[in-house]
Amino acid sequence: MISYGKTDIGMVRSMNQDSIFFSDKSIGNLPNLYIVADGMGGHQAGDYASAHAVSWFVDYVKECKYVNPITILKTGITKVNDMLLEKASQNSELKGMGTTFVAAVLLPDKMYVANIGDSRLYVMGEQPRQITLDHSLVEELIRTGQLERRKVRFHPEKNIITRALGTGNEAIPDFFEIILEKHEKVLLCSDGLTNMVEDDEIRDIIMQKQFIDKICEQLIERANYYGGKDNIGVVVIEQTLNEV
Repeated sequence: MISYGKTDIGMVRSMNQDSIFFSDKSIGNLPNLYIVADGMGGHQAGDYASAHAVSWFVDYVKECKYVNPITILKTGITKVNDMLLEKASQNSELKGMGTTFVAAVLLPDKMYVANIGDSRLYVMGEQPRQITLDHSLVEELIRTGQLERRKVRFHPEKNIITRALGTGNEAIPDFFEIILEKHEKVLLCSDGLTNMVEDDEIRDIIMQKQFIDKICEQLIERANYYGGKDNIGVVVIEQTLNEV
């Protein structure tokens, strides 16, 4: 497979608190690794949380002795959560920090996904498929029938997150095992994209026949065109012809 990723500060924010990682080559016992993290917290805290969550996780994977991808993802997330809490307890400027975290590992016959927070992973083919579920107040309202999904993007409390790394003693991510079709592409992104651009429009951009670096740039440009109210982080993965 081949991947590309990019972050952008957007049109409103003064600091970029989104961090990404993408590698088509093996990292430790994982054949590849893709991450998007969206930090939260005042001053430098959100930037610190997302950047260090990504770098600490990658360092952990490099040294991890486990082989099962889900075990690696789960133990790595727990490790990063503990480290964020420890740093926040040592530095008052980092108190209250946290970060979303969505990660993917692709094997020849399947994809493993872990997420905590409201950064998302999509599979893009004939229709956009959102694989992850947001850990957010509005998602809870949808699940309990108090809010229609079509009204989510305009809800005043859409940015309230119910789970994230660094915000509690226990990090509880969701895990997914997905079978990919040959023509499908994968998108990991922060809510700076999905709050600005509808899923169908994102799908149309991603499924164009052009280099994926241009696709990432177009996604960011479109989010900024619609207002760019938040930082934007995207990673796009395209399967190569000889893959399942």
